[in-house]
Amino acid sequence: MTVTDTHQTIQTIWRMESAKLIAGLARMMRDVGLAEELAQDALVIALERWPEAGIPDNPGAWLMATGKRRAIDVLRRRKLTERKYTQFGYEIETLQETETSDIDAALDDDIGDDLLRLVFTACHPVLSTEARVALTLRLLGGLTTDEIARAFLVPEPTIAQRIVRAKRTLAEARIPFEIPRGLDRAVRLSSVLEVIYLIFNEGYAATAGEHWMRPALSDEALRLGRVLAGLAPNEPEAHGLIALMEIQASRFAARIGPDGEPVLLLDQNRARWDHLLIRRGLAALERAEALSGARPKPYTLQAAIAACHARARTADETDWVKIASLYETLATVTPSPVIELNRAVAIGMAFGPAAGLAHLDTLRAEPSLRNYHLLPSVRADFLFKLGRLADARTEFERAAAMTRNSREQALLLKRAAACQQ
Repeated sequence: MTVTDTHQTIQTIWRMESAKLIAGLARMMRDVGLAEELAQDALVIALERWPEAGIPDNPGAWLMATGKRRAIDVLRRRKLTERKYTQFGYEIETLQETETSDIDAALDDDIGDDLLRLVFTACHPVLSTEARVALTLRLLGGLTTDEIARAFLVPEPTIAQRIVRAKRTLAEARIPFEIPRGLDRAVRLSSVLEVIYLIFNEGYAATAGEHWMRPALSDEALRLGRVLAGLAPNEPEAHGLIALMEIQASRFAARIGPDGEPVLLLDQNRARWDHLLIRRGLAALERAEALSGARPKPYTLQAAIAACHARARTADETDWVKIASLYETLATVTPSPVIELNRAVAIGMAFGPAAGLAHLDTLRAEPSLRNYHLLPSVRADFLFKLGRLADARTEFERAAAMTRNSREQALLLKRAAACQQ
């Protein structure tokens, strides 16, 4: 194996092991920023040694052992109290004398809890949404600053500043590295789920740029969601979110045409949908509904809506009446102008474009939708179906002017041009 091949293998191992490594070190140091630095030190040592010595049989355990040795050095240099030395003394001796196989068994203890602590810490509400997203992708996704910047079309220094400030904020606020309990856990879980879904949605429908989708981001969100569902098996919304993402991800191959142009849901070739992902999503939905009981949850309800599309063999077989009903329930559980906008679409499909337009027009004065391109886009579609072509063209053009995604803009302008025929 060449040095280049070894380095590529190390990068793959890092992507797989970095979250567990940082989580374990953060439990020791109680400082996420310092834990990441120590993990990076372990990576640098691996890059120096493995090309000559070869990749160890258990690279994850090797990285953890190296990172913990570095952590112990830091603790010694800081001249911690005798209590701290006593606390970590056994680890020092173990890491120096135990064979790698034994180290691996020891390091696996509570690794699930460590990862869950890291998830809740990276997504703490004390951070801005943008900071949570960047820090989560860095710590849990193993993405570099450059990869995150390119994914969100943001300058690399901006992402670097967000990550640095996020780690500083967590340290200054003395955020404990722990799994919250009770009401605080429910609040924090909501933040975690929001961050994961934001990452998924940016991949599913990019807000800006030349590509309609960024599948790598959605894949990363799916991976993080699956990890969370495995770590919190009794949390219904963890399974609800996984169900929603699995079903939506099943459409990826059908959402883009031969030249990269967007293909809308009702126009998609459903034979290209990934039915394995659909089955996984429906199974996760069943589990989420069982855990939710009689109290419907937001992500579970959205997954149920996605399931209506997944179960329909053709667009015409879609149960739009049920979808409209589910949106009505969702709007009572978590009121939102965007949910009402989606509800208007479902009403229009279930009961006709005039009914959909009537519901949609109740949202036109909503401040949060003033610059949201989907409002005029949906309105234009209703107007087109009602034969009001001049009005539809105006709305399509207005929507095109609002979007920052060039593929979406081209689609909207094409639809505007069709209103002239």
